[in-house]
Amino acid sequence: MKIILAMILSMSIVFGTVDINKASAKELQGLKGIGVKKASAIIIYRKDNCFKNIYELSNVKGISTKTINKNIDNLEVSKCGNGNFKSQ
Repeated sequence: MKIILAMILSMSIVFGTVDINKASAKELQGLKGIGVKKASAIIIYRKDNCFKNIYELSNVKGISTKTINKNIDNLEVSKCGNGNFKSQ
């Protein structure tokens, strides 16, 4: 069952995009160079900050522009402003 779930997640990464303002930890872990620790860091960061563009991911400790560029075709950013984020 875990193998099937992993295959489905991998396929969604290949054929779809990951919204960094909404993605689950599992979805984030499907990206190249993003493991449990970095996915968790992204989620913690976005609790207080809304990503306005993909490159703001580099504000998260451990995420470099190199990692962002590896995943650029699979990333998207939903619009901010739903009231869940602190103003910067």
